[in-house]
Amino acid sequence: MEQAEEQQRRPWVVGVSGASGTPYAAAVLRGLLAAGESVDLVVSRASRLTLLDETGIAFRDAHWREDLAAWLARGADGKPGTFDVPLDDVRYWAAGDLAAGPSSGSYPVKGMLIVPASTASVAGVALGLSKDLLQRVASVTLKERRPLVVAVRETPLNGQTLKHLVALDEAGAVVLPASPAFYAGATHIQDLVDFVAGRVLDAAGVPHRLYRRWEGELGGGASSRGD
Repeated sequence: MEQAEEQQRRPWVVGVSGASGTPYAAAVLRGLLAAGESVDLVVSRASRLTLLDETGIAFRDAHWREDLAAWLARGADGKPGTFDVPLDDVRYWAAGDLAAGPSSGSYPVKGMLIVPASTASVAGVALGLSKDLLQRVASVTLKERRPLVVAVRETPLNGQTLKHLVALDEAGAVVLPASPAFYAGATHIQDLVDFVAGRVLDAAGVPHRLYRRWEGELGGGASSRGD
């Protein structure tokens, strides 16, 4: 039975790069798991420094499940224990493991979400460098014509990065700037984070209830706040 379930497993690969925005990644991971999706996680070396700086959590290969649980339980405001997230269907691959399952096109996945995407990771994927597992999986995703969502988190953007983003768009990726909107009636930092995470999941076709959708009614956001 376990072997049959393993053969049927088709996860989303979530790649976390070193850009600021680890709460976005946490919200996307929670959204995928809440939707019943399987997840394969790749955390780049640079992103560990960002995660430590933004949350105080040291992400360790040998203790990844414990560290991931602490990360996903934390709200965007830094409050621990905000969320209760089961990690039953998460698989972790070290960023330096270029022999990992998702490094091959024969490994069955639904697609890949890079959240947040640094300009360095954008450049690496656009140029096909495959310098680490995150870049390698993204290249495989493109060559296999699977969905790739790149949630770039940087401002301002220089010309070279814009060229790289155009190249990714032309290769079939969805370029999704981590740009929160305000029409959904946000009253908390978590609302803004969840909006971006929800748009990432929208691009992947994963159902969620992370934000209030536009329904063509002006003032709907204010109404939802009780203003």
